[in-house]
Amino acid sequence: MLGAVILKAPVLSFNDTGLSVSDGVTRNGLWAVDSPGMDWEFSLDQGATWTRGIGSSFEVTGDGAKMIWVRARDDAGNRSEIVRVNCVLDTTAPAALGVADQTEGVTLSLKLSGIEPGARWEYSLDEQHSWAVGQCTALGILGNSLSRIWLRQVDLAGNASGAQAFDLQNPSLMAHEASGNPLQPSILTPGLQTYLIHGEVVRGDADYVRWDIPRGQKVLSIKLVQYESQEAMASYALQRNTVFDAGEDVSRMWVYGHMGARQLGRNVLANIPKSQLGEGAMTLRVQQTGPLPTQYAIEVVLAPAD
Repeated sequence: MLGAVILKAPVLSFNDTGLSVSDGVTRNGLWAVDSPGMDWEFSLDQGATWTRGIGSSFEVTGDGAKMIWVRARDDAGNRSEIVRVNCVLDTTAPAALGVADQTEGVTLSLKLSGIEPGARWEYSLDEQHSWAVGQCTALGILGNSLSRIWLRQVDLAGNASGAQAFDLQNPSLMAHEASGNPLQPSILTPGLQTYLIHGEVVRGDADYVRWDIPRGQKVLSIKLVQYESQEAMASYALQRNTVFDAGEDVSRMWVYGHMGARQLGRNVLANIPKSQLGEGAMTLRVQQTGPLPTQYAIEVVLAPAD
């Protein structure tokens, strides 16, 4: 159009939900339009038809890939350049996980199936108030204090499946009390990447658990994920050895410290050099020096070495 004025193009933004905030896969189809002082319009069919915008946002619906065009306009027929964006809208929750239990040595392994491509699985120990992310497709559990665990998957867009409870106190399952002998620790079955060690300790009755980090892997994190006690603190110690023979000699311990409600979720290996996180045996001691029992759960996560 001769003499037409080119208007300033609007700015678009949206809430990219899900496991990545930059992949364009989202469960939220609401787009914000910043077009100060100017009207605007949008098209969902590559410009074949245009819808006049109202306010400062519009919403796309219907799952699938979206090609969105937006431009500023005025009543004189002037238009801005077209802003073109893409996203994938996914509002459908994934199916519940398949869970099969298997006892391997003294470890209960929960084998998970039905995980969507790109999705992750999560578990909850507090009746779904909070969720932790699992690695690989199985969870290894050793101990005798947890009553149940909830499991779900979350897809790329951030949709969560229905959560399902797994009864850890089912009489058909083996609840193993961790060894009280530092020279014969209970051993986690190899081949998994996410483990839960749980139990109850009191003065004079420590727990000893060992796991072996295979070649090509590293221990990514060790975190206290549950703590229930009238005692404010218990303690943990790790030794890079097949047994725990350090006694109270902290110079022979890899890491050690107190654990309690304030330490929930803290990775005790955060300050350990990556070069020390690889292949080898590791033995954990959990103990309570106070007279009151303490229930705990510790998460151990392995991952491929860098």
